[in-house]
Amino acid sequence: MFHKEGYKIIFITLVVVIASILLIDRFIDINWLRITLMVGMLVLLVLILQFFRNPKRFTSLQDHTAVSPVDGKVVVIEEVFEKEVFKDKRIQVSVFMSPINVHVTRYPISGKVTYSKYHPGKYLVAWHPKASEENERTTVVVENNNFGKVLYRQIAGALAKRIVNYAKADDEAVQGSDSGFIKFGSRVDLFLPLDADIKVELNQKVKGGESIIAEKQ
Repeated sequence: MFHKEGYKIIFITLVVVIASILLIDRFIDINWLRITLMVGMLVLLVLILQFFRNPKRFTSLQDHTAVSPVDGKVVVIEEVFEKEVFKDKRIQVSVFMSPINVHVTRYPISGKVTYSKYHPGKYLVAWHPKASEENERTTVVVENNNFGKVLYRQIAGALAKRIVNYAKADDEAVQGSDSGFIKFGSRVDLFLPLDADIKVELNQKVKGGESIIAEKQ
């Protein structure tokens, strides 16, 4: 199953790969070179297909848990001052996505979308300290009775050239459901209340929509 954001790119890549293989077969006479080029084109197609895959996730809907918005590795767990929306201290949990991770963004909690904003910006590497403030990004806040307001921020990386965000103010978010996509690498920051019980550790690998990031009773 592939994400809808990849349909156009997958189709174009498929056409290019097929055309290239036909041209290689017709005009390249050196056997080892012909085979190498054909295999290279097939590898390109496989890489594009795996990047836009959208595997089904089984989210256990619970108001007292916040799940990971994306697949990847936890690279930050710290108390920070969130400047854009809350203007107070929060616990930040950041998940870095490599190009081989699934890049679907999912709602961490169920509730009402109270804020959604796109910010144009730079394309610093995703782990750069200023990436969360200077890179292209979107900020979304979801609120429910148990967690209160939870903010997640999609951040473009050096390779990411387009952030897709479906969340709009007043939408009803469903935990684990599709809320966007980031094309070609980046990270997502999650800002949680200070009294949230963090359930992950640094360098832990997490799955979007399934891995529990925090609990709040």
